[in-house]
Amino acid sequence: MPGALKSKLQQKVPEWRKQRQELLAHGEEKLADLKVIQVMGGLRGLPGLVCDTSVVSPDQGLVVRGIPIGELSNRLPEEMLYLLLTGELPGREALDDLRQELSSRARIPGYVWKVLEALPHDTHPMAMFSVALLALERESVFRRHYEDGMPKEQYWESTLEDCLQLLARLPAVAAGIYRLHIGQARLPSRPELDWGADFAQMLGVEGEEFAQLMRLYLTLHCDHEGGNVSAFTSHTVGSALSDAYYAVAAGLNGLAGPLHGLANQESLHFVLDIENHFGGAPSEAQLSGYIQDRLQHGQVIPGYGHAVLRVTDPRYSAFHQFGERYCRNEQLFNIVDRLFAVVPNILKQQARVQDPWPNVDAISGSLLYHYGLKEFDYYTVLFGVSRALGLCSQLILNRAVGTPIMRPKSVSTRWLLEHVTVPSHVS
Repeated sequence: MPGALKSKLQQKVPEWRKQRQELLAHGEEKLADLKVIQVMGGLRGLPGLVCDTSVVSPDQGLVVRGIPIGELSNRLPEEMLYLLLTGELPGREALDDLRQELSSRARIPGYVWKVLEALPHDTHPMAMFSVALLALERESVFRRHYEDGMPKEQYWESTLEDCLQLLARLPAVAAGIYRLHIGQARLPSRPELDWGADFAQMLGVEGEEFAQLMRLYLTLHCDHEGGNVSAFTSHTVGSALSDAYYAVAAGLNGLAGPLHGLANQESLHFVLDIENHFGGAPSEAQLSGYIQDRLQHGQVIPGYGHAVLRVTDPRYSAFHQFGERYCRNEQLFNIVDRLFAVVPNILKQQARVQDPWPNVDAISGSLLYHYGLKEFDYYTVLFGVSRALGLCSQLILNRAVGTPIMRPKSVSTRWLLEHVTVPSHVS
């Protein structure tokens, strides 16, 4: 008997396949002009992917299945998974069914712990995370069914099986890596808890406040369109019909890059440097002078600005509301709060700054630090647990509609030089 999530997808998939065929009938229509700066600048801004799980709007921020993320900040990560996949929020019965399904799949095979324990003690947590996922690949339902001659129409169903298994196990794997990293024994799962709360207690941080923070963190970071490094990498690997374990591990490897997943660490370092410099939380006047001096020396303000957004990141706002409720009198939160009061007005005066507003990274690391998670190199693992919700959802949906293998055409620098308009005075 299929679960509520699979039953809902079985209703939706034929409709999505029909829609794809209708669009393919317009396959020769032109969508955009291609510019040299896009070819040489990481394809930024070039519409070259379809991603139905979420979009990022300059004036709204992250919008998940048509719903602004700020309106979803009180939702459980499990609800976000259901929403990402189906376009609908689950009712109580469907949510309970999904939570039970994830709980029933959460046991970690013993060989995974043996693999992780065999690694050198100073192995980076993200490398351990990737190794664990690749170790779990031996249990891929998709790979086994594909080797048995599974019809294309069923690819998404086996991928769903893999993704539910993978997502069910991620909190325990990630928490186990953290405990190993700090030299403490693993803590058992408590199946009666929701996904975020169980993850929180397996990390070893007790209390409902931290459980709420974990739910919020996992919800806010669950997806971010299809063109960021982790999503695009996962999609590319998955388009070759690699199973979910390979595809998600590849995406997480991209997330580990300093230009993608480490921004919250850099922002936290910045806040801690301010605290150290002033011996506590500075006044707004002191902070203003500090920021202006930093800018005059050619340094950026970590956590401020965004490639797409032109407003305060609503994920920042959601974390800020949490901080106002639980961390109002804490020094780090006060620094973050005063930065928000000072930095945008200063950045607005900078000619090159298009977005002077804070993004989610300006605050997330400081909240984690407040609750005792001070191992900076572990933060990306937390990010990865959340982002796997989106990576898996995109993979399942792409298998459902039959998205082809990624194979953009590359060109040489010589080709570009031959095709751009060269000024007549240049010989």
